[in-house]
Amino acid sequence: MGSTNPVMMQVFHWYTQDGVLWEELTRRAPDLAAAGVTSVWMPPAYKGGDGASEIGYGVYDLFDLGEFDQKESVRTKYGTKEQLISCVKALQAAGIEVLMDVVHNHMDNADEREEVVGQEVNWADRDEAVSNDITFHAFTRFTFPGRKGMYSEKIWTAADFDAVSYNDDEESIDKLYILKGKTFDKGVNREHGNYAYLMGNDIDHESEDVQEELIKWGKWFYETTGCDGFRLDAVKHITSAWFPKWLGELRSTYKKDFFTVGEYWSSDVGDLHEYIDQSQGCCSLFDVPLHARLHQASTQGSSFDMGSLWEATLMKERPDKAVTFLDNHDTQPGQALQSTVEAWFKPLAYAFIMLRREGIPCIFIADYDGATYPNEKDPEAGDVIISSHRTILDAFMKVRREYNHGDQHDYFNDSHCIGWTRTGDDTHSGSMAVVMTNEEDNRKYMKTFRPNTSYVDITKCIEDTITTDDDGGAE
Repeated sequence: MGSTNPVMMQVFHWYTQDGVLWEELTRRAPDLAAAGVTSVWMPPAYKGGDGASEIGYGVYDLFDLGEFDQKESVRTKYGTKEQLISCVKALQAAGIEVLMDVVHNHMDNADEREEVVGQEVNWADRDEAVSNDITFHAFTRFTFPGRKGMYSEKIWTAADFDAVSYNDDEESIDKLYILKGKTFDKGVNREHGNYAYLMGNDIDHESEDVQEELIKWGKWFYETTGCDGFRLDAVKHITSAWFPKWLGELRSTYKKDFFTVGEYWSSDVGDLHEYIDQSQGCCSLFDVPLHARLHQASTQGSSFDMGSLWEATLMKERPDKAVTFLDNHDTQPGQALQSTVEAWFKPLAYAFIMLRREGIPCIFIADYDGATYPNEKDPEAGDVIISSHRTILDAFMKVRREYNHGDQHDYFNDSHCIGWTRTGDDTHSGSMAVVMTNEEDNRKYMKTFRPNTSYVDITKCIEDTITTDDDGGAE
């Protein structure tokens, strides 16, 4: 990323209002930039299987950005193609880089069914076949009738996929089938023996025809949107050899870095190290292990060891590849990976990811704006309400921009109260100290190495000015 101390924002959540996001971001671009946002992670911009209501991860047509009448809608959930392009230009004009979401793992909601042959495999151990060859019908033929061959004439068929879980003859999604002549991707997460299959029609990344089509789409997508980089969905389910090739083609063709961050959903930092190594370091990764630690800290309260907050995380072990975050559309209340950082801890957690030198922090739009939506898991409990933390996040972005520079000195030697200081550098004369505790009251002596210097609390929790002693320290 081009800026010093960048700040990313995920600008959507699962319950983002239909049809308005591109226009809303176009209007908000100057304000987001002024607040300190330097890049945005956009939702999938192409037509999904549920048309205008599809959040985007059930991919139907990568070449339909809200331009064609398909799946009972022209626009996507977020708007039309013209609105998308205007939105990207407005964000970039404000100085914000645009990262587009790339979903290459699967496709869904095909136009026609085909007769296919496959073997049922064990969900718990996908290397184990539990049937002989079975002939059945599956929805695997994508003809894109509304697009009529514009941008690409390719018709996707069963030959382009490895596996499916919908048997139309039985009208069931209970069984997983590996298609005849196919194998699951290698170089994927080893959960369930092989975790290549996630959902829908699993794309065959070993197929040369598929590879050519996805590379062709990537070039068209960049040339159409003018985006600055990418967020890669579900990389643990895709061979680790794929994105080095795909990104390599784009980077060599356009002579651009295309900052990219992948989603590898595992709280085991060893899995993330392995993927980074196997994928030749082609992208950063979201620090899921840190998210898990922050969630745990928020739910355990004062019993959590704050001194271990960043142990076994990408932020600590591979900070140059870490994109840090609290929550996202999958972890928010009501979703499949619900593991929300509780509200009381969010100011501490955001301070931890935004006011240190390690990693690139990503703010979740629902934490910035707040959000209210129906509680789908427990309707009787009433609406889910996510509080806005905009005031303190704006303050953190200002501090990150102006004071998060120079040497960093950590004080993680206590189970309840931790902190660190930044001393500034030749071009940033200011310094700062950050203290946090999971108890009601606590104190910590730390040094900024600025003798007899006064500091104020930007969170306004403490009204008194604190002045360092002759050694440049204070409590």
